[in-house]
Parts: sequence; structure tokens; C-alpha cells
Amino acid sequence: MKLLYKPFSMFAGQFATRLGRSAFAAMWAKVGEGEHPPQPAAGRRNLAAVAGSAALEAATMAAAAAVVDQLAARAFHHLLGAWPVKPPEAE
Repeated sequence: MKLLYKPFSMFAGQFATRLGRSAFAAMWAKVGEGEHPPQPAAGRRNLAAVAGSAALEAATMAAAAAVVDQLAARAFHHLLGAWPVKPPEAE
């Protein structure tokens, strides 16, 4: 099943990246000081702003990836009747 799931996973990864970037851009537009998030090596920027934007971006990207991966696995299960990964065995 893993081999059949690979195309779903690749598409989901691309979609999650785009979703995460657009969600981060929307959130940064609401909370950010300027147009673009501060780059760590670009000039004299507030350290808190640089760390905050990096943390917000990482959290947004991780959340988008988790949600899209779960939805892709559910779609795969709905279409083919099997989960792409076997659950771990209980001890």
C-alpha cells in the first residue's frame, strides 16, 4: 500500500507547502510590523521580531503539513479501503 500512497503523499506535500506559506503570509500581515517578515541576516532587526516570525512560520508550516497528511491518508483510505501505513503494534 505504501507504493500506491506515494503519489498521494507527494501531492499532499506540495499542497501543504503552499497552504502553509499562504497561511503564514496572512497571519504575518495581521501581526507583523512591516510588509515582509524579517530575515535573520538582513540588517539590524529586533531579535524578538526575528525569533517570533521564525517560530510562527515553523508552527504554521508544521500544522499545515500535519493536517494535509491526515487528510491525504483519509482520502486514500476512502478511495482504496486501506490505510497507507499500518498502526504500531501494541505491546
